[in-house]
Amino acid sequence: MSTRHLVDPELLPLLELMPGTDLASMDLAELRITSSARYAFLGAPAIAPVVHTIAGPGGPLEVYLYDPAPGTPGRAALLHIHGGGMIMGSASVMQAGPATMAQSLGIPVASVEYRLAPEHPFPAPQEDCLAALAWLAEQADDLGIDRTRIGITGESAGGGLAAALALMARDLDGPKIAAQFLTYPMLDHRTGGADCPYGNPVTGEFIWTHSSNRFGWGALRGSYPVDDERCGWFSPTLATDLSGLPPTWIGTGSLDLFLDEDLDYARRLIAAGVPTELHVYPGAIHAFNAVAGSRLAQAFGRDLMSAIANWLGIPR
Repeated sequence: MSTRHLVDPELLPLLELMPGTDLASMDLAELRITSSARYAFLGAPAIAPVVHTIAGPGGPLEVYLYDPAPGTPGRAALLHIHGGGMIMGSASVMQAGPATMAQSLGIPVASVEYRLAPEHPFPAPQEDCLAALAWLAEQADDLGIDRTRIGITGESAGGGLAAALALMARDLDGPKIAAQFLTYPMLDHRTGGADCPYGNPVTGEFIWTHSSNRFGWGALRGSYPVDDERCGWFSPTLATDLSGLPPTWIGTGSLDLFLDEDLDYARRLIAAGVPTELHVYPGAIHAFNAVAGSRLAQAFGRDLMSAIANWLGIPR
């Protein structure tokens, strides 16, 4: 049964722009090139980044910093983590999102060029994100940042990595995170596979599918047996203790493959005493906010920006 009739009509052009692909059958290098080309239509970023090269756990690590008002002190800040299913995407190509956030909110936004799987499986991407967060906190005074108001944000795989980063920062006594903002986050490695606990018949037909999810998680997992205390850093759904995490905003679509895992994570956060705001957009598929002029994308933008301003103490 197709769920096309459930897709919000304004989002239908996205099905042509980002058709579903059998990732396992494609050359990964070609897939990455094709994926990057899809972002060309967004044009130049609203703010040009300054690229900082920092010391990462696997060698030099690039952080793209978008600052609308360099030299201004005492500001909130965001660490942005790009999406791409753990296997593709790039901070150097996907500049529009963090640049627009920086311009709209009037704060610095840093985007990390984390290593991709399968060349760099778990915990490489997560460790890169932690290194970028530590750098942002360490450089707070020089960058005009209030280190008590640093939030993290990401979309899809980036949302999953942000959730993992919040767990790592808590568990390792890392930099304090003021809030996390997760856009259709990729949280559960079981989704779409034989052990999937959800079985929702209307999610995951478009953009990021069951087979895509199996491929992405398999690449990230590598040889990791998922049987030690780090399992929540790998797949945040597996974390048994969600207490002490920062206030959390989650936005997802009713047709997104990640709907059920996102709902479950939000429920568990609330039960753990974590302030949580959840939005489910009806008729929304994965990456729906790419259709910027649609009613749902505009509602999403208002909700996300309002939450960031609220939890990071940004005047609006």
